[in-house]
Amino acid sequence: MPSDPALTPLHLRAPVLPEGLKLPSIAATGDAMLDFQLHRRLAHPGQPAHALGRVELLAMQLARIQNGSPLPFDLLVFDSPQLLVFAADHGLADEGLSSWPQAMTLTEVQALLDGSAPVGLLARQHGFEVTVVDAGVATPIEPPKATRPRARLLTRKIGFGTRNLLLGPAMSVTQAVSALHAGMDVVRHLPGNVVALGDVGVANQASAALLLSRLCGVPISDACARDDDASGDFSDSAYQVRVEKLLAAATRHRRAIQPMDVLAALGGFEIAMMVGAMLQAASERRVVLVDGLVPTAAALVARGLNPSVTDYLVFAQRHADPGHRLMLIHLQAQPLLDLGMRTHQGIGAMLAWPLLLAAQTLLER
Repeated sequence: MPSDPALTPLHLRAPVLPEGLKLPSIAATGDAMLDFQLHRRLAHPGQPAHALGRVELLAMQLARIQNGSPLPFDLLVFDSPQLLVFAADHGLADEGLSSWPQAMTLTEVQALLDGSAPVGLLARQHGFEVTVVDAGVATPIEPPKATRPRARLLTRKIGFGTRNLLLGPAMSVTQAVSALHAGMDVVRHLPGNVVALGDVGVANQASAALLLSRLCGVPISDACARDDDASGDFSDSAYQVRVEKLLAAATRHRRAIQPMDVLAALGGFEIAMMVGAMLQAASERRVVLVDGLVPTAAALVARGLNPSVTDYLVFAQRHADPGHRLMLIHLQAQPLLDLGMRTHQGIGAMLAWPLLLAAQTLLER
């Protein structure tokens, strides 16, 4: 007896793709024989089974990602790691759903370009090339005057910020498709086999909460629950207004169910580009380091379009926002770090990178 489609989780239903969207093919990485061989390689006399815990799981995931050739797997190789930071503004910022003014998006982008942002220091330490992608910042970005900028700027602007989704869809489906294709194109032209993803965008956490609520069936009050350590950002009354506005937005777009429709109605240009970047990187069997709340919201959309993409996603850190914990639960993912951080831009990915190097070293013996 066939199961009732209404009882099938959204991420397991075949997505209805809009006209013009071309998604790359992604191969699942599951390989029981390889897992057995790696377990034996990582075992050490005198230690219990799986003594390395999640480091062993990480090493096995990385090996499965790189086991794409007919030749037997030998060693992990990390070549030309890249940090992509996608930046865009959100019309939702007009509703006061962030404690920062919208101009802060441009300020953060400029700090990334001139090398003064903390993530830039960590990226240089670990040998990552930094690329800032202008997916839809509301104001023009002036390249830094330094003769050797610390980060490269790519302009892939879909628009000067999304629309206020309380008044209508954040973007058209056509714009969402264009943003996905742009994200794919950015990754397609990058060297290396490791891509770390970060974000910049005032009010994009509110958009991420809406995506979590719609794609995973989480109540709005849980999707945007308060972070106790950051409770000073909003008073009780302001927080209640925030929940009511997000609930109104979710109600307005209640007919958006398919992943691309949800992305267009509730997402942002930088989120859409990250979805495309994840899909393209996975199709090329690159390791994808996902950092924090907003990139994980993009991962929810990417999974809805192709569930195999999650095989390639390494979640760097658990964001302090309670909604991020729920995202990871629905993705059945364990982050490498849980430091109570509320940062973005890819800082968590840079902090987690030494664990990937450790996994590489452990597989060398």
